[in-house]
Amino acid sequence: MEPYTRHVLICTGGFCSNERGGRALYSQLAMLLRREGLLFGPRRVKRSEAPCLGVCDGGPVMAVYPEGVWYGAVTPALLDRIVVEHLRDGKPVEEAIFHRLPL
Repeated sequence: MEPYTRHVLICTGGFCSNERGGRALYSQLAMLLRREGLLFGPRRVKRSEAPCLGVCDGGPVMAVYPEGVWYGAVTPALLDRIVVEHLRDGKPVEEAIFHRLPL
């Protein structure tokens, strides 16, 4: 497996987001990572979809590791910000975080 710098998990199930918005976000994520040069190479961000991340409200839900940052109510516009500000530039989008694992 190719090395990666971060791992993004997106809930694509229907419990946290009735319209299953996570499915569209998961597809959009690949395009955004490619655009920012994060889909392949030394700064690669691995992406995974999950049928449930255990948060059954306020979705779509997205988690970024190794930081342990969890975002809720992720929209296409917010996903774009997360990719640029957090995944590319290393600064989490603080106002969108609903949970953070203690370091």
